[in-house]
Amino acid sequence: MDITKYLSKDCILFIQDTHDRGRVLELLIEAAHAAGKVKDKLRFAEAVAARELIVSTGIGLGVAVPHAKVKSIDSFFICLGIVEKGVDWESIDGQPVHIVFLIGGPDDNQKEYLHILAQIVQVVKNAEKREKLRNSRTTEHVLSLLLS
Repeated sequence: MDITKYLSKDCILFIQDTHDRGRVLELLIEAAHAAGKVKDKLRFAEAVAARELIVSTGIGLGVAVPHAKVKSIDSFFICLGIVEKGVDWESIDGQPVHIVFLIGGPDDNQKEYLHILAQIVQVVKNAEKREKLRNSRTTEHVLSLLLS
């Protein structure tokens, strides 16, 4: 599975002006809405926030994978944020997050969601690729890293 099929250029953000988790999520959700991935931005934002309250989606290694599945979303998508300053995401390893994969999708397809998550984990387990991704400054570079 190629995760780039879930990721459009307008959903790749390079976030330089904040180190606030809520603001990072807001920017990513706004990008998803502007790209037509999310119809009901408020409902999706509430679902993402509710999921974060259960347990942090900071999976370690400087990566977070916030996500929500709601009925109003027709197909899965990813918005990717590269956060220059890092964000306290209450990650399991206590490290700041620099790479955020926001996943959204329909609430009736757990199998596809798990496949997407597994692909993201494969990408971020590779230390060299993770570091290159963290230091990326163009959408083309991000997409080429995720394709390789």
